Amino acid sequence: MNKIKLLVASLTLSVMAIAQSYEGSIEFKMETAKDTTTNIYYVKGNTVKLDQIGRKSGKVEGSFIFDIGTNEIKYVNPVRKMWGEHKSETAPMIKGTCVSSKGTNTKMVQGQKCTEYIVKNTEENTVITYWIISGKYDFFAPMVKAWNRKDKQSVYFNQIKDLPKGSMPLLSEEKSISDGKTISKLEVSKMTKGGIDASKLSIPSDYKKYESK
Repeated sequence: MNKIKLLVASLTLSVMAIAQSYEGSIEFKMETAKDTTTNIYYVKGNTVKLDQIGRKSGKVEGSFIFDIGTNEIKYVNPVRKMWGEHKSETAPMIKGTCVSSKGTNTKMVQGQKCTEYIVKNTEENTVITYWIISGKYDFFAPMVKAWNRKDKQSVYFNQIKDLPKGSMPLLSEEKSISDGKTISKLEVSKMTKGGIDASKLSIPSDYKKYESK
């Protein structure tokens, strides 16, 4: 009887965890001194699709589809109607040591209370402040790790220690330590919670797979 109760409790907690996970779209902007780009996440279960929006065209110019369960990543080219498997095996290089700390400040971003986390690397003359929410965004940290991007916003996020489960930054600012100049800023500009059709996260049937020779 006790085993049955434990099983029921375990299943209940699993269902609650799934129910509490975020499903919907998240739009964010990346600003640098040279450019501003817009990207949109579509999140459903263990699948995330990232659409990259052209600054001039306003249309999707490229996408990545992440399977969080298997760490598989596919890229999609809507212009050429092709897709392929994305591989990123080279680990990012970090000079010196990244020191992460939880700050004492909070900030409201998109109506949600975010906690300050700071990652600093003196040798790279870089400090990044992340404003992070937690609880529902289980996809984010595994996605960033699997994608293995080399930009400092992604690399430094992976250096943060003891983040609560389901954490995601809604705002992050990369600055030069020496002069305080902003290098890049990533900010969520819109969040739309709601059901996502599975077809939105799939590759169209008429797209061809790219095969390297």
